[in-house]
Amino acid sequence: MNLHRPRLAVVSTVVLAGSLLAAPAATSGTPTRDRHPASTESAQVVLDWQRTAFATVYPANPVPVGVPLLGYTSTAMHDAVRWSTWRHDSSETAAVAAAAHAVLVHYVPAAAGALDARLAATLTDVPDGAAEDRGVRIGEKVAARLIEDRADDGYGDPTVHYTLPPGIGTWQPVAPATDMLGAWLGSMDPLVVRRLARVDGPDKLTSDDYATDYDEVRLLGSATSTIRTSAQTETARFFSANSATMVGDALVRYLEGHPVSLEETAWTFAAMHGAMTDSIIRCWQLKRDIGFWRPIEAVAAAAADGNPDTRPEAGWTPLLSPTPPYSDYVSGHGCVTSPQVEVIRARFGETVPLELRSSVAPTTPRTYATLGALEHDALGSRIWGGLHFRDAMTDAYAIGRRTARAVMQALE
Repeated sequence: MNLHRPRLAVVSTVVLAGSLLAAPAATSGTPTRDRHPASTESAQVVLDWQRTAFATVYPANPVPVGVPLLGYTSTAMHDAVRWSTWRHDSSETAAVAAAAHAVLVHYVPAAAGALDARLAATLTDVPDGAAEDRGVRIGEKVAARLIEDRADDGYGDPTVHYTLPPGIGTWQPVAPATDMLGAWLGSMDPLVVRRLARVDGPDKLTSDDYATDYDEVRLLGSATSTIRTSAQTETARFFSANSATMVGDALVRYLEGHPVSLEETAWTFAAMHGAMTDSIIRCWQLKRDIGFWRPIEAVAAAAADGNPDTRPEAGWTPLLSPTPPYSDYVSGHGCVTSPQVEVIRARFGETVPLELRSSVAPTTPRTYATLGALEHDALGSRIWGGLHFRDAMTDAYAIGRRTARAVMQALE
């Protein structure tokens, strides 16, 4: 449905935000990836520091709260590669490691000791001398510029809250909580795009589409469902692991076996995590400002929703519990998974064999024949788990895909 709310009336046109991804100011013009000098150094440093970022950001932060930190770190690594290769006399390995280290220490200071040790280990593989020193200086400068640029971007702003009053169709925090998790995410400045993707809002409670989605999740997503297949149950649980790192971890391992250039590797993760960040910002804006109820609330109050085709079911609970502390529309899982997959599809093709590993099912990794099949299961998992209506999933995937395409265009 179309929501006539000014705060949601944004267009899907996107433009580059800020100058962090431009060439160093000392150069004339802005080099493109095709014209930029190529590094002869290994891309392994980016993969190593992606792993370090995953381990530093999580589990110290809730999944959505950590997403922008991955975006900041990957952006800094990408910029460090560009600045260092432009100099010719700088070590890209040192620049990438110094940039990632500085960003992570700033945002996760409790991990400073481990990060210092990780940086020292990286630099032992770089020959001592002027090139190493220049690389470190470039990485630190890139990180300082990013940190300064993002200082007032809204990350962690404690003044932003969920304020929608109780009512039919409106999500509410479950006591003792009085707020949604990370309400401030929806007020952050985007990382790469200025204008975020538009979707048409949740279906009206009285609509046939809502009734269809309602019955689907009520029947398939229940903890006691008798029609959900064992495969759907296993898939719901498999994809309940950290969606912000599952695909990225698979890509790291794939690129270790199928390496591409340092520039391409850094660009890919900057695009992935930049798109994730801007997608999650849009997602949380909608979650906070619309506040559409979760299936667990909808099933309990179906008798009052005004739709004759929905029926309540006493004691209904979802397969996956507890329900995350934020509203249904749109799905954060979808807004995090879809941009990653879309970037990987664009760079490496539909049939790239990513091995997904889940902390919930550590002995049964999955490799899909196509990325579309991966998306099918990831999307369906949140319905089979009883956490989302299908409309919240499909609109989240639309946001993620559109944002990923826009971010890739902006970074070219």
